[in-house]
Amino acid sequence: MEKGLIHIYHGNGKGKTTTAVGLAVRAAGAGMRVAFIQLMKDGTSAELGVLKKIDRIEVYVIQNPYGFTWNMTDDDRIKLRMKNDKAIKSMINAVKEELYQMLVIDELMSAYQGEFVDKAAVLELMHLCKGTTELVLTGRNPAKELLSRADYITEMKNERHPYEKGIHARAGIEL
Repeated sequence: MEKGLIHIYHGNGKGKTTTAVGLAVRAAGAGMRVAFIQLMKDGTSAELGVLKKIDRIEVYVIQNPYGFTWNMTDDDRIKLRMKNDKAIKSMINAVKEELYQMLVIDELMSAYQGEFVDKAAVLELMHLCKGTTELVLTGRNPAKELLSRADYITEMKNERHPYEKGIHARAGIEL
């Protein structure tokens, strides 16, 4: 089996994180050790509680307590960048030590595009994973340099969403 392939799930449609969660569960079910890292979110997504109960999955939530990026102060941006950089560096070390067979980094694209993470460190992580560790990345608007390194690229396209009718995020579905 080829191992250490890179997946990117992106787009404006629903399902990027859900797909990554499904892959993490499948990998754990097959006996793989998985690290599931969530960036840029507040840590309240319902799937996190379930993932934490699965023996072969370790969950790392790099909480964003500062709210939407466009409302952040410069100090908020610096603090969040430092937290995200620490997580990426930790995963670089984990790959070198072969601690996991799969890494999932949820919302990496927004962290990368918004300069909330060291881009060189992300590219180093992608290079280290190639051939050794399955790497799953999610988010909107992936940079070309990330796409060019991916083996799987899946775009989630929004054709219709209840939000357009005024229906907000619902627990268990979007939250």
